[in-house]
Amino acid sequence: MDKRLVNVPVATVWTSYNSARELDKPAISNPVDINGWLEGLTYETRLGLCEQNLVQTQLLYGEEVIVIEEKGNWAHVTIPNQPTSKNINGYPGWVPSSQLVKCPLDWNIKEGPIVIVTNPKTILEESNIELSYQTILPLIKEGEGKVVVKTPNGTGWLNLDHVTISESLANRKKGNGNNIVEDGEKFLTLPYLWGGMSSYGYDCSGFSYSMCKANGYIIPRDAHDQANSGVEVSGEEIKPGDLLFFAYEEGKGRIHHVGIYYGDGKLLHSPNTGKTVEIISLAGTIYERELCVARRYWVELEA
Repeated sequence: MDKRLVNVPVATVWTSYNSARELDKPAISNPVDINGWLEGLTYETRLGLCEQNLVQTQLLYGEEVIVIEEKGNWAHVTIPNQPTSKNINGYPGWVPSSQLVKCPLDWNIKEGPIVIVTNPKTILEESNIELSYQTILPLIKEGEGKVVVKTPNGTGWLNLDHVTISESLANRKKGNGNNIVEDGEKFLTLPYLWGGMSSYGYDCSGFSYSMCKANGYIIPRDAHDQANSGVEVSGEEIKPGDLLFFAYEEGKGRIHHVGIYYGDGKLLHSPNTGKTVEIISLAGTIYERELCVARRYWVELEA
């Protein structure tokens, strides 16, 4: 099994090895320039990521992939940490080979102590790269207001105030529905990005996936799969942190959107291209008419 790690802050996962356009070069290079890429996109070229089916998802620094095949400078991968009905081994897509490195034999975030980025973004000192929210790296040591971490490229250190430490991935502290909402509020006004899975931009299901991940719950990557898992919640039992799903034909057709229930009849979500993460009242909107199901992934915590 050819395991590799992402060695750029955010790697975009493309539908095919020839999906990236000339204007997408900043996103497929190493070093990557996500800010430069996003700033260079117009509304139309951002929309093209979706309408031309160019992008599938994204990966964060240190995230593990399994390489299925390589074609030229591209690797066809599956992503074990992003469950999907598309592939039993994880979300599939294509990543530039230059954005991946061989997984070291001593790389262990499943059982060893880990560091999780909880700031929207933070700097990995020594490498001087900007990491996204929910980047997870193995802990080497802690002290003097910083944590030293293992990286795909060696070692580095992070500001202790920008992270949390867990004894292992499996033993991450789990949050409740209110915690999911609070984490989502950190990203109000962040522009929507199709396929987005980082604090540079989320799509609707990437937003719900990432806020659940921030609270210790790994859920399916896409909205239609998210709607088929978790625990179904009836209308009168919906609580903050539950995921709300929306379908065409006033709730009877294909699921096309997901958001987080904010409470008080409101929705916290990343809507679509050209808009930003927002909180809206459902009453009187198309979302009220298209609401089809609610699912809960969080658990009530003991007092």
